[in-house]
Amino acid sequence: MNKIIGIIIIAVGGVLIFKGAARKDSLVGGVAEVSADVANKVDGGARIPEHYYYIIGGVVVAAAGLGMAVRGGSKS
Repeated sequence: MNKIIGIIIIAVGGVLIFKGAARKDSLVGGVAEVSADVANKVDGGARIPEHYYYIIGGVVVAAAGLGMAVRGGSKS
């Protein structure tokens, strides 16, 4: 059962990575990149565009799913 859940979690991570990559390549992602760069240079802040959170979150979720799928279920 844990292997099936792990595979589903890997798929969810893949969807998040795809969504983040698609947003990064879109016009909205380009505007977010430029506006974050300008704002960071003006006040020295550390703004990160939203699509990076999707990509990083997708990698973390996919890694957790991979761990579940490889580890498998308990054998009683």
